[in-house]
Amino acid sequence: MKQKVICAGHVCIDITPVFAQQQKVSKISEILEPGKLVHMNNVEIHTGGSVANTGLAMKILGNDVRLMGMIGCDAFGHMIKDIFASYGAGGLIEVEGANTSYSVVLAIPGLDRTILHDPGANDNFSCKDIPWDELDDAALFHFGYPPIMKQMYADNGDELSKMFRLLKEKGIATSLDLAVVAANNPAAEADWQMILEKALPYVDFFVPSFEELCWMLDRESLKEITDISDDPTKNLDLKKYAKPLAEKCIAMGCGAVMIKCGISGIYYKTAAKDRIAAIGKNLEIRREDWSGKEGIQPCYEVDIVRSGTGAGDVSIAAFLSAVLRGDSPEMCFKLAAAEGAVSVMSYDALSGLLPLDELTKRINKDNKLCTSI
Repeated sequence: MKQKVICAGHVCIDITPVFAQQQKVSKISEILEPGKLVHMNNVEIHTGGSVANTGLAMKILGNDVRLMGMIGCDAFGHMIKDIFASYGAGGLIEVEGANTSYSVVLAIPGLDRTILHDPGANDNFSCKDIPWDELDDAALFHFGYPPIMKQMYADNGDELSKMFRLLKEKGIATSLDLAVVAANNPAAEADWQMILEKALPYVDFFVPSFEELCWMLDRESLKEITDISDDPTKNLDLKKYAKPLAEKCIAMGCGAVMIKCGISGIYYKTAAKDRIAAIGKNLEIRREDWSGKEGIQPCYEVDIVRSGTGAGDVSIAAFLSAVLRGDSPEMCFKLAAAEGAVSVMSYDALSGLLPLDELTKRINKDNKLCTSI
């Protein structure tokens, strides 16, 4: 019998214009200039956000998933409902008077993506919107993107920590993903170290990206890195920069941390035996295999990079799916890196997904996976 999963949090529409020019550039001004008409070559429109990317990816990978997110009663909201329905998924909450969240994703060849984002109805999500009486048989609850969900970072994250505490009290294993905090975002004024200190004791699997976590816990190091390169994860020294972050997260109380470091790979660390034993009892895993692990999972090479949109989300989907099927920690991290790599060869997060069995076969054969996919 499949273990039931809840994927909740941020959901939106991603609008990705396809640039006609495929030649790589070194800076955005080579393409975008005030008053300039830029010729485009179609547009990709897909659902985005943690609920869509991680939740639907987990569903595609064969898990029993319930999705939970907020939309407005508008055209974008109807689009999201239709797309979810095509996957046989529901769980959306319509909010009167709120607009549906959207992102315009600028994936310029040669550059990391730039995202124009409106959080919309996601700002309304709180604990009271969770149907608690329907969660008793859930093994795992994954939540994504509190930095762009106002109720989750207000009052230094009281609502976020309350939600995870209530989940743990029900015996449900928990997982948390973050999002980048923009300088002009009200979330930038929140004390994110305090928010994490309050929430992480109730988080079993913490799966942030390096840049967002480093901004929250070590801005001095992030400035040091970004002074050298526009891409903080390019040629990143994981032992120097990611390892201390992982150690901080474990010290704050989470069970396991997987820091997604883009092209530099993944840095992971798990807690000691006692904390691993406290992972939500509803989750069926070999807890004795998970204590005291630490290491680096390198990134896999790909044939072509079309867009990194959602790559981190689907890497989480693969990781959690592997956890649910009882894979070793090391294989869980390998599959996370592999699925994330496959994802960047498509403009959206979901169309390029490969089943875990196929990825496992390729990894075990020659540790390569992307040629001729």
